[in-house]
Amino acid sequence: MSEENLSSNEIEKLSDDDIKRFEELFEKLDTNKDGRIDIKELTTALQAVAGDSTAVGRRATEMLISADTNKDAVINLGEFVQYMQQHERKLRVAFSSLDRNQDGKIAPYEVQAAFAKLSVNISLEEADQLTKKMDKNNDLEIDWNEWRDYFGIYPARSLEDMIDIWRSRPMIDIGEQLTCPPEFQSKGGVSWRHLVAGGIAGAVSRTATAPLDRLKIMLQVYGSKMDMKILSWIKIMIKEGGVRSLWRGNGTSVIKIAPESAIKFGTYEELKRLIKGNSMAETTFAERFAAGSVAGAVAQTVIFPMEVVKTRLAVSKTGQYKGLVDCLMKIFQREGVRAFFRGYVPNLIGIIPYAGIDLTIYETLKLMYLRNHQSRKDPGVFVLLACGTVSSTCGQLASYPFALVRTKLQAQATDDSRQGFLSLLRNIHRKEGIQGLYRGLLPNFIKVLPAVSISYVVYEHVKKALGIYK
Repeated sequence: MSEENLSSNEIEKLSDDDIKRFEELFEKLDTNKDGRIDIKELTTALQAVAGDSTAVGRRATEMLISADTNKDAVINLGEFVQYMQQHERKLRVAFSSLDRNQDGKIAPYEVQAAFAKLSVNISLEEADQLTKKMDKNNDLEIDWNEWRDYFGIYPARSLEDMIDIWRSRPMIDIGEQLTCPPEFQSKGGVSWRHLVAGGIAGAVSRTATAPLDRLKIMLQVYGSKMDMKILSWIKIMIKEGGVRSLWRGNGTSVIKIAPESAIKFGTYEELKRLIKGNSMAETTFAERFAAGSVAGAVAQTVIFPMEVVKTRLAVSKTGQYKGLVDCLMKIFQREGVRAFFRGYVPNLIGIIPYAGIDLTIYETLKLMYLRNHQSRKDPGVFVLLACGTVSSTCGQLASYPFALVRTKLQAQATDDSRQGFLSLLRNIHRKEGIQGLYRGLLPNFIKVLPAVSISYVVYEHVKKALGIYK
């Protein structure tokens, strides 16, 4: 290692452990491996801490100016070590000021007192939640190493600055924040890489289970007139259009994944943030239900025309439409804009219980697991898979009759579709009973577990391919 990078005087001031730790951190930040850290690498590193792109850009510039002693617009190892020594001295001073009894640890009541000094009143429960953000060993206290590692290289200028970062940074380790992958959300919005990973995972998952989805739609639309077993329906579809016809309408389903997911999860997280306000306490079951319901309704409203196109394609005969665009144009020319929102009312009524129950039960189950397994900070793949399967199943049971009516209205497959929502609902119940309102539910249930499993596995692999390792 050259003297330019690390002088002997600097080595004398540091322990072997500190030298090793700083070198490893430098290598991690130096993503292009040129032996220097530039402004782009600094900005990327700081975003992992704070997320706010505006503040991060300013802080990255401040850090570069402070650390770059030879004014060459990059930071070498020697400069980095010197900066980190000064930075950790500030962190140590701040840590000591919070550690009121000087026992080397910060307890929740000391966190509460620190906020009170800033004229911010928080409950002991909220202070406990803040403590858990840093508490890696689950002893309900923060030691120096946990404090230091939490802030990392972020150039906080004062204790007030550190507390602001501490309070606003996403709670990665708390179950409440695991609605979607924790790295998916940031103060600046949805990361494009995670959106791409989620979109690809959803596309693969939906494509793999598309035959079951089309089977469900066919049963919903034609099941009352042709009472046959599932295998008989599959044979009819293959006979009519070949094996390829089993994926009819899947292209539309795949295209709407990215906007639907981004709107749904983005709206959900933003609503939870607004509901919580300045409080760090967990949102309640009712609050999560309300946020999930509204988020689902907003997402469905935006992408609903694509749902109509997907249904028309799924129930169409071979050669009826040349593709997505042709179907869209023919619907518009023959029926007008209103046709793209046929079935919207039952869809909206149904999505409220579905999205509310799905997201709420998903988070509630994870919170129950994390509370009963406090030694684990991450539920793990099998727990998340089980939570997703149970929550999705419960949501479908509550909303399926509305989905069935919506599909029949969208498809215009029978004379019943010319009726209004309520009259069609009553007509189905009168002719077929409760069973008629759940026609096509079996193939829908069959696809849940493989769909969730495939989506999760593909998501993890795509994340690694895109260079996302957290």
